[in-house]
This record gives sequence, C-alpha cells and structure tokens, in this order.
Amino acid sequence: MKSPVHRCRDPEQRIPISKDVITSSSASAMWFIRDACGIICAVITWLLVFYAEFVVLFVMLLPSKNLTYSIVNGTLFNTLAFLALASHLRAMCTDPVSCLQVGFVLLVLCTCDTTGAVPKGNATKEYIESLQLKPGQVVYKCPKCCSIKPDRAHHCSVCKRCIRKMDHHCPWVNNCVGENNQKYFVLFTMYIALISLHALIMVVFHFLYCFEDDWTKCSSFSPPATVILLILLCFEGLLFLIFTSVMFGTQVHSICTDETGIEQLKKEERRWAKKTKWMNMRAVFGHPFSLLWFSPFSTPDHGKAETYQYVV
Repeated sequence: MKSPVHRCRDPEQRIPISKDVITSSSASAMWFIRDACGIICAVITWLLVFYAEFVVLFVMLLPSKNLTYSIVNGTLFNTLAFLALASHLRAMCTDPVSCLQVGFVLLVLCTCDTTGAVPKGNATKEYIESLQLKPGQVVYKCPKCCSIKPDRAHHCSVCKRCIRKMDHHCPWVNNCVGENNQKYFVLFTMYIALISLHALIMVVFHFLYCFEDDWTKCSSFSPPATVILLILLCFEGLLFLIFTSVMFGTQVHSICTDETGIEQLKKEERRWAKKTKWMNMRAVFGHPFSLLWFSPFSTPDHGKAETYQYVV
C-alpha cells in the first residue's frame, strides 16, 4: 500500500489558501527596494515637484500684488503638493503584499488577513511537511524566489518577490503596486494630476497678467528667465496632467473591476468571487467611506478578512 504523497509543483500557478499557517515577524519593518533605476526615478519625481513649487512661489505668487490671490493659491498648491509627496513616500515604503497567513484547503473557500509580506524562500521540503497537508493537496511554489505562491500572486523581477494582486512595477515610486499600497499610489496620481492642473491654470493667468502689465514688474526675475521658467512649468504640468490622469483612471477601473493590470494583460481566468464596484473600492481604501480615504497618513481599515472563491 502506497503512503500518501504531497505534491509540490514548480510552475507559477495559483494555490488555494486559508488563514493561520504562515506569519511574518517583519510585518512592521520598513520596505524599500534597492533598485538604482527606481531610486533615480523617485528622486526625479521629488525634484520636479520642488521645481514646480519654486516657480509657483517665487515667479508667480510672491511678486503678485494681490495678497488674497497669493495666499489662497499658495495654500492650496502647497497642501496638494505635500499630500502628493506623502502619498509617494507611502507608496514607495509600504510593503505591497498584505496576504501572509497562508495555508491550504481542499474545497473552494479561502480567507486572507492583511498582516504583512509573502515570506521568501519558504517552499522547503521541511516546511511543506510541517503544514500537515492532506493526501492529494497540491502546493505551488515560485521557482524564482522559492516561495509558496498565494492566489493572484505574480513574481516581480525587480522586487525579487511574489506580489499578491500585483498591478505593475512602477519605477516612479520604486515599488510594485500591489494589494497593500494601491491606495497610496492612486492618491499619488490624483494629487499630482491636481497640482499639475492648478499650476497650468496659474501659468495662464500669470501670462495674461504679464501681457497686460510690465514684464519687469510681474516677476522678480528678468523677462527672458520668467518666460523660460513658465514655459518649462507649463510643459511639465501638461505632461504629468495627462500621464497621471490616465494612470488614475486605469487604477480606479482596475479597482472597480477587481482585476489587476497583469491579470487583464494575461487574460487570466477569474477564480475569485465577483463583488460590487463599491465593495471593491472599500476593499482598497477601507471600511467605511470617510475623508480618510483621501489621506496618505491613514492605513486602510479592511474590516473583516476578505473571502475569495476558487474553481477547483
């Protein structure tokens, strides 16, 4: 009589998972990807925001004779810029994976708590034997990072980890956009789009003001320098307004349909329960709806554990 054998397969496929098996001791540790390209892109992002800040304050607002106009627009622009940079920092330094308590079930039910990152290199023979799987259960592992692979996870070659609900790896935030940091990435794109639009509007008004008045009086810089600075800001604002608006729209659509960019690209079969658009939004931004949805300093309260169903 043959003894029961638990199978471990290497191909990158989904696995049924449940709670209370795997935990992480580094859930609270700071997450940072040491990728040269990503770090350079992140620094460039901050420098571009600081450049816009410089032009808005020292070229347009401070030389203005209208104190109310300067205070209102300065406060609004600085607030949006601060929220954009805070969202960028949270998106960059937040572990994109939150499904850690991983185990296995025979049927179609899976519960996943949000507590940390998928452990790396845990698909060892000894560890799989310690899970005490029932005969016939199959464990899938990622051959690249040697980790037990949760459902809806994909391996990122830059992060060198399997990322659950990975949408894409964004060099501008030097991180993957995944289950645990998608809120901050959406806020980042939204606030960048808003400050870009605000900067463009102020540039138009400032050009009109300078054309009607003396160019030597509408700015503390020389007329040629003023024109160059405003044109560069206009180009930057227009470029990032289009780019971040498109990214914001695609992210919101991805959240509402509960289908990541990679899943859409690969046309993967849907193996999880379909929920309403509002439930999907709350799953990312937290329960219930509040102004904290728009705060990069608020960690989403996902409420009860999410439930996923699979076709086995």
